[in-house]
Amino acid sequence: MQKSFLEHLYNKHKECSICPSQEFVGNFFANLLQIFFPEYATKNYDGFSNFLSEVDRLKNDLLQVLLLPTNRTKQEANQIMNSFFDALPEVHGKLEQDVTAMYEGDPAAINVSEVIHSYPGFYAIAAYRFAHELHKLGVEIIPRMITEHAHSKTGIDIHPAAQIGNYFCIDHGTGIVIGETTNIGNHVKIYQGVTLGALSVDKKDAKKKRHPTIEDYVVIYSSATILGGNTVVGHHSVVGGNVWITKSMKPHSKVYYKNNGNESNVVTFDASNHKSVS
Repeated sequence: MQKSFLEHLYNKHKECSICPSQEFVGNFFANLLQIFFPEYATKNYDGFSNFLSEVDRLKNDLLQVLLLPTNRTKQEANQIMNSFFDALPEVHGKLEQDVTAMYEGDPAAINVSEVIHSYPGFYAIAAYRFAHELHKLGVEIIPRMITEHAHSKTGIDIHPAAQIGNYFCIDHGTGIVIGETTNIGNHVKIYQGVTLGALSVDKKDAKKKRHPTIEDYVVIYSSATILGGNTVVGHHSVVGGNVWITKSMKPHSKVYYKNNGNESNVVTFDASNHKSVS
């Protein structure tokens, strides 16, 4: 390689010398999860004071990250850090609801501890919930790094800006994509391979609502694809596996594939009217 090219790379390294590393951010999330859920803990705490010291260490870690890539003052970083940790009791409550939804929604689950210990859906949702709080506080890059850390471990890709309600259940999970402007209501259950995406990937649409809205008590089965910012899946609806949806569904609807001989057609069933509508 030419010396000029190596010098170019070296200068890039100098410019990014204060960038947070993926390892540091991933470890911060993992350590935060250990504080919240003893199922993830790798050590015992010898007294409450030691536990508080661990929390203080995490606060300092976040403060370091917040000061690295920006021109924030230490006062501004402290305010964000304190606001984030003040919000964590509410986040913990939401995660406990998510665990309940996954336990009650999966007949194979033995107990809630198993869900926390071993379900990739819980790991990905936890990363999203923490990252979403940082996103709401105006923090850039770090929230996406947290959710991409979980993405790399679980195959579940949730953008930190997505809006997700309570009692969210991801079953199996691999291959799920939830886009930036997605709105998901309460008591929604999603299976593996589901995409909640955009109809357009044009950069000029970046500030628009590009991803669908999923209302309360919706079940979306494996490999379903739901696209578009104007697409609304009405409450208490069921989306069958492998369907492709770009238009809104009324509440209490069911969409699924029906095989008629050599052809497969998508059928929408309006449960409120008790008839097939397409």
